[in-house]
Amino acid sequence: MTKITKAIIPAAGLGTRFLPATKAQPKEMLTIVDKPVIQYVVEEVAASGIKDIIIVTNWQKRAIEDHFDTSSELERYLFEKGKHKELEEIKRIANLANFIYIRQKGGVYGNAIPVLSAEPVIGNEPFVVVWGDEFIWSAPPRLAQMMEAYEKYGGVIISGVRIETKDDLSRYGIADLEPVQDNIYKIKKIVEKPLPHEAPSNLATHGAYILPPEIFGIIRSLKPGKSGEVWLVDAITELIKSGYPVHACEIKNAKYYDTGNKFTYANHGALYPV
Repeated sequence: MTKITKAIIPAAGLGTRFLPATKAQPKEMLTIVDKPVIQYVVEEVAASGIKDIIIVTNWQKRAIEDHFDTSSELERYLFEKGKHKELEEIKRIANLANFIYIRQKGGVYGNAIPVLSAEPVIGNEPFVVVWGDEFIWSAPPRLAQMMEAYEKYGGVIISGVRIETKDDLSRYGIADLEPVQDNIYKIKKIVEKPLPHEAPSNLATHGAYILPPEIFGIIRSLKPGKSGEVWLVDAITELIKSGYPVHACEIKNAKYYDTGNKFTYANHGALYPV
């Protein structure tokens, strides 16, 4: 089985749900306690053993590149002031991974498009996709749990988290499941944002994906779907229809942090709950 060495973090969205805060600041740079959201995502990927991280951005996202770059003037200032703890943290950020930046281009929208934009860097390898504006805090890391499942089952692995409030089911893609073993389920289909009484389960499958390179050709052939956009879940649905193995890995010891919604973002409460 081909080893996974690369991760894509789509970060090209305009963050319109957080305006005016995101007028001049990427939504991925909004903070949870003392770190921007995307740093938590990068740290999860790096802690899971992946060092090549492709961040797909647009003209508005220069702050992301600056955050993960070295900061010579800042480092010199911290050294001169004897702020050694802060200095080491700033240096650590720049060395978390090998960062590769791609600008998303074209007039087609949807969360599958930044994935397709990274195809020249990925090549013919399996890879990871994680969103840059949400994360799951878990022990061990979510992605490490998924990669363990991938080594056993192959195919597509999607992270899963239980939605405790029934009314919240309509905010997520909910999986129709068949139990396999322990926290692993075969996905028969994904129902995108169902009405609560129509949801096939309470397991939301989203946030992180292990995908095969075949997904690129499927994305290219997709017609725009809901809201005139090209959706990654539609490409995964085509894989399921073709008989390709697609599994959900319900993440253990986990808490989900959704920073794509201002109300959930404002009510995260204490971090590191596990």
